[in-house]
Amino acid sequence: MTNLALTYSSDQAEAHDRISQMLRGAGVDLDEALLTPPQEGKQAVMAVVGKAGSGKTLLLAELYRALDEAGVDVVSGDYEGRKRPDRRTLAILAPTNKAASVLRLRGVPATTIHRILYTPVYHPEYEKIAEWLAGQGERPVIEGLTDLALDRALAFYQGQKSIPGALAAAGLRGSDFITGWKRREDPLDIGFVDEASMLDEKQLEDLQDIFPTLLLFGDPAQLAPVKSQGGMVFEKLPAPARLELHRIHRQDADNPILDLAHALADPALEFHDFERMVEQVAARDERVQWAQRVEVDLMARSPVLVWRNATRIRLINAFRAVHGAPETELLPGEPLICDGIELPLKHRKKRLDLEARGLIKGAQVVYLGPGRRPGFSRLHVVGAEDPQVSAASIIKIEKPDEEEPFIPFAANMGATFLHGAAVTIHKAQGSQWRAVQVFSPDIYAAARMGRSEAGQPLWKRLAYVAITRAEERLHWVVRNRLSKPSVPLGVDDLKSAPVPLKLEEEE
Repeated sequence: MTNLALTYSSDQAEAHDRISQMLRGAGVDLDEALLTPPQEGKQAVMAVVGKAGSGKTLLLAELYRALDEAGVDVVSGDYEGRKRPDRRTLAILAPTNKAASVLRLRGVPATTIHRILYTPVYHPEYEKIAEWLAGQGERPVIEGLTDLALDRALAFYQGQKSIPGALAAAGLRGSDFITGWKRREDPLDIGFVDEASMLDEKQLEDLQDIFPTLLLFGDPAQLAPVKSQGGMVFEKLPAPARLELHRIHRQDADNPILDLAHALADPALEFHDFERMVEQVAARDERVQWAQRVEVDLMARSPVLVWRNATRIRLINAFRAVHGAPETELLPGEPLICDGIELPLKHRKKRLDLEARGLIKGAQVVYLGPGRRPGFSRLHVVGAEDPQVSAASIIKIEKPDEEEPFIPFAANMGATFLHGAAVTIHKAQGSQWRAVQVFSPDIYAAARMGRSEAGQPLWKRLAYVAITRAEERLHWVVRNRLSKPSVPLGVDDLKSAPVPLKLEEEE
């Protein structure tokens, strides 16, 4: 612990020691960097809980580095090395691509739960490159790839630990080296799950089937999953298995956004008092904005966060109207939210492919343009390591005061999407954006209703979740007004690999 003393607070240090004890019981000794084979039938689940800024991500990252240094293999979801009897593995998971990408930006090789459930099948020739990069094989000789291309792949992998990213750096497309997807059959070993407040009981059961040793990281102040039976999965763990973090770490606690979020814990705080607090903070710190209108330029990549569905629909239609978007088609650059996949059971493989590429319910997507076949769209999946996808799409745009949505772009079946210029606060959980706009009139409507959730006023939970989605700037919008765009919609800001992963058009 001596090398971590300057980094950890006392509660983090205690949590680290308790987790180390759990891992030692599972055959992974972090202090001595010793690994022993896992024991059959031995299971352990523990949770690290704390509010935003309490240091959960820092603890997760330090534990990952300690396990990596001890020789535990990291399974990232994009490639899994050959099995060995004595091998110990770690997978770091999040419910959505956006949540996983937040961890990856901090140097933690996270992937989504779906990418662990569904694993890629590599072309045998290119699998040699993956084995070499993962340290399980010699440097290969591949027809059509130069030494310079392999050097580029190695340099990329050393920096980001992504096999698909490394192969893309060598000039390969995803369709060159991934030939399909399969459902995981064999269990893994150690699992870390971030944003565990989003898990429902069925997802936890699925994870326990795969990981004998499971560590959950979650925020008890967030909103419980819609499917939950009144709480979060870690709340049902016995007290010794729940480790609480209290001290604020993010940005040295000098963060007005976090100060506002934590102020909501005061049981005497009323909505009007909180709004005055926001206004006062905004007067002295530019990281909080007292906004008289919704900024339409931000909506293309950072949705307005609302509570009421009617508000969401009105804002989406206003966004499209000020951009001059025709009802009969989408403009490149319009944001979308995946609402699921509509495919019959006989097309299970297509569903698996789409979900493995990141098109899961709640995924944030940007429309790039029509595909080569009717009903297909080219899409950018926000936060995915291989973000560009071409897939059959059903895109629904809901209209105010109308029961049936307007569908400007539709296949007979495929991935379904809603517009993403505004989203509900529930759907925003697990995501973060540099700048976030929170529609205050909706929070006030929740306050007037007087509803509670898990013993706390609903408006406070909504405000907490919405505020903590902001990484750098919070816009507290107090009027039902919309600005005009200063720039047209476009996709030039999406500078990821330009080669689309053609999922279904190649059939």
